[in-house]
Amino acid sequence: MDRNNPLNKENKNDSSSSDATILVNDSGVIAYANSQACVYFGYQDHELNGIEICQLIPEADLENTKEGMIIHQYGQHRDGRSISLFTRVNSFFLSEEHYYLIAFQVVKDRSRLNKQQSYPLYELVDLFYALNESTIVAFTDSKGKITYVNKKFCEVSKFSQEELIGKDHRIINSGFHSKEFMKELWRTISDGRVWQGEIKNKAKDGSFYWVDTTIVPFLDETGRPYKYLAIRKEITDYKRVVEELKKSIHELMDLEFALDASSIVAKTDRRGIITYVNKQFCRVSQYTKDELIGNDHRLINSGYHSKEFFAELWQTIAKGRVWRGEVKNRAKDGSYYWVDTTIVPFLDGKGRPYQYLAIRHEITKRKTAEEELQNMMTKIIDVQEEERKRISRELHDGIGQNLYSHLITINRLQSEISHPLIDQMLGEATAIIEELRDLSWALRPSVLDDLGLIPAIRSYLVRYSEYSQINVHFDCYLQTRLSSNKEITIYRIIQEALTNIRKYAQTDEANVIIREIDDEIRVVIEDFGKGFNLEEVSRGVGLFSMEERARAVGGLLSIHSVKEKGTRIVLEVPM
Repeated sequence: MDRNNPLNKENKNDSSSSDATILVNDSGVIAYANSQACVYFGYQDHELNGIEICQLIPEADLENTKEGMIIHQYGQHRDGRSISLFTRVNSFFLSEEHYYLIAFQVVKDRSRLNKQQSYPLYELVDLFYALNESTIVAFTDSKGKITYVNKKFCEVSKFSQEELIGKDHRIINSGFHSKEFMKELWRTISDGRVWQGEIKNKAKDGSFYWVDTTIVPFLDETGRPYKYLAIRKEITDYKRVVEELKKSIHELMDLEFALDASSIVAKTDRRGIITYVNKQFCRVSQYTKDELIGNDHRLINSGYHSKEFFAELWQTIAKGRVWRGEVKNRAKDGSYYWVDTTIVPFLDGKGRPYQYLAIRHEITKRKTAEEELQNMMTKIIDVQEEERKRISRELHDGIGQNLYSHLITINRLQSEISHPLIDQMLGEATAIIEELRDLSWALRPSVLDDLGLIPAIRSYLVRYSEYSQINVHFDCYLQTRLSSNKEITIYRIIQEALTNIRKYAQTDEANVIIREIDDEIRVVIEDFGKGFNLEEVSRGVGLFSMEERARAVGGLLSIHSVKEKGTRIVLEVPM
């Protein structure tokens, strides 16, 4: 390689780059190293040229290293010392020769590194982007002078970057915290330990704001901090609410009264034993306070929900998270009622629930109306399918047979008389019969009733692929026939999904997968085409029809789609 070529000159003159760079040929021999690389390894300029890379970085495996991957490795200094490095490798061809460009930096903070640790570059970029977008970030040097602030810091403090960089954090000191508070903070981070706490700061316009703060010291090779990273989350609203709550005990009492008057309220201890119920609870459940307190909620269990339903409920609240859902309960007289329920865990100082507050609103009338609507939709779907079946039969057995008789008559006439109009009539009659068959098939394929779901789907896919020029891969494992309404549901949803793929996906391939898993049939229809954003697309008649059909047989339909990556529809139907 010519050391005077433009690539060498460009690299050599790039003294502003913070990365050390080494250029290695396909044989593992260094063709070029910039000044920074020479300094890191203890060599003079050009002394590294011609040396094998394994002498400097024994662990280097250029051929098998993924491009763009940042890897932690150890280098060998000229004096024998081990150097901790972050390296990144990219390869390229120049004048038909293969080269590797290694960029690296010496690692100062060894305290948190594990050997052989690697990071995809895009993940580091994404993490830094997410941190910058969601939190207030600042770097300071070992003396506390600000060296970097992000936009969030400027937005909240109302200072510009120019006004902040070079200053220390006294520029935003509110005077709220004592000297001992600040001394304890500095003692912690100076010892190389992370500090966490809440700080009240003052913005440029004199307003105050609170931040939940974490300060992480970066340590050099001797274990001493050489810079600090401060990550803050603004909690001004939270602190204001806390202060307001301290002053609003009477308001809380009024709220409790209003809650008791309008909602079904119960408290339980951490084991679920009822410790308090209000009048609304007693009215709806028809139990007295004495009958409820000391018992758990199994007293009003309707048996409607599965064990898994309640296991998920308890797992959620036991972890200190709020649970929301609809529950069907049974009153003392045996009648059932529905409640829209929110269960809020109360946490102790260690973050563990010590009691639970359940707030419920009765929704029995709404649920009854929903059930009636669902029953009505199921009946409509059944009636629609029966009507499709009837019309399909009439088209096939009535009009279709009559047209076929006419076709025979035209054939006989053609054998006796030769005329272009007869040929035209023959062609038109044949086309009409074919269209009629297609229409009859679309309405209700007879094979679905006669032979079952799988033959019907296979037959449909053949027609579909011929018409749409989309190759559909069909993978099915189903040992038994299903009930008629479930087979029709699965068939119609596959039909509707493939129609949408033909219209919108802009693809030439799709998959249809049917699996029998335990007591459930799982159907997947997927393509790898255009895709769409679920939030941006209105829910049309087709999607509504698929969801209603799934609900009518006790199934669940879910749709997953990503732009330019395709769409995946999953139908789960109980056996």
